[in-house]
Amino acid sequence: MGRRIAVGLMYGLWQPRVLGAWRVPATGPAILAVNHSHNVDGPMLLGTSPRPVHFLVKKEAFVGPLGPFLRSIGQLSVDRHTADRAATTHALDVLAQGGLLGIFPEGTRGEGDFAALRGGLAYFALRSGAPIVPVAVLGSSERRSRLVGALPPLRGRVDVVFGEPFEAGDGAGRRTRKALDAATRRIQERLTGHLAEARALTGSRSTHLNGERAQ
Repeated sequence: MGRRIAVGLMYGLWQPRVLGAWRVPATGPAILAVNHSHNVDGPMLLGTSPRPVHFLVKKEAFVGPLGPFLRSIGQLSVDRHTADRAATTHALDVLAQGGLLGIFPEGTRGEGDFAALRGGLAYFALRSGAPIVPVAVLGSSERRSRLVGALPPLRGRVDVVFGEPFEAGDGAGRRTRKALDAATRRIQERLTGHLAEARALTGSRSTHLNGERAQ
């Protein structure tokens, strides 16, 4: 239900161009690590991902009738200002059941450049063993909507570029603080690299990704 609603809204209000969706594993647990520069990043991924996504969403969004709706479509409330054990448990449950977990590793909306990552992404990846799929959502940073500053212009193109899945760990299976810090550095390097490639790709106006037709 959530995907159908998101597809209708995202394709009705904007013009998403999805590249590399075939890179998302068809089955099994995986984590989508998405840059965060505008308010529609979450709904955009719900509408363009080839599989249903369970996002960790700030608890402030779960107010009024929106709260029950978000929960009904599988989204997870998280308190960003404390160690939210309930949210952590729910997220790990999604991965344990072979689901797709969505995370904004920057923690909050900003420049969307993966310049500063929180440690949660590394923790989930090391704890679950799930691969990370980098995702770049591009199209709103250069030009904002005149109606709502945090949204892309209506009917404007938004590019969603999925990257190659990768493992966050070093193969040793360690979950110490040192291992988490090292994993976070590796993750940031891979995410910023993917973002640079996605910007170069979409700037060329190409409809192909490394020779493969976009899906």
